[in-house]
Amino acid sequence: MINSYVKTLTPKQKAKLKGLANGISQRYLLGKADLDENFLVTVDKALEAKELIKVGLLQSCAATPKEIAGVLESRLGAQTVQIIGRVIVLYRRSVKDPKIEI
Repeated sequence: MINSYVKTLTPKQKAKLKGLANGISQRYLLGKADLDENFLVTVDKALEAKELIKVGLLQSCAATPKEIAGVLESRLGAQTVQIIGRVIVLYRRSVKDPKIEI
């Protein structure tokens, strides 16, 4: 997993990413189980492949979306684009094959 420093996204960059995120229907769901290594590995691979993903928290998840977003940011080197309800939109530029120009 990548644990590198990521520069903060500007408001203009976030706006572009929010627009791109509207078209994403697939979500990586987190339930009552806390963040485990398997989930982190799955999200890490998804960020490397897609750069922009959504993580959904089921009602059974005890942690708040803001807490989960903070953990994902620190552990995976990602940036939170936005949190809407129980859905977190994450962005991290791909090391091998960058697709999104911001």
